[in-house]
Amino acid sequence: MGFAKFMSSGLGRGLRIVVGLALIVIGLFSIGGTGGIILAVVGAVPLVAGALDVCLFAPLFGGPLKGVEARAKA
Repeated sequence: MGFAKFMSSGLGRGLRIVVGLALIVIGLFSIGGTGGIILAVVGAVPLVAGALDVCLFAPLFGGPLKGVEARAKA
């Protein structure tokens, strides 16, 4: 549960947003082509999840999907 707890924290949200942006930029500007587009789409997942304050991995570890509920539970 420690990983899910970290990912639902403010630092975890920021990390997901930064990693998502990095994957999008690398995919579109460094790799390009079909592989770059696929990487950019994959990067959109953590970006959107961080922006919407949801942790997609938390339910796998028995935690709540919403970050607010995970922080209140901690």
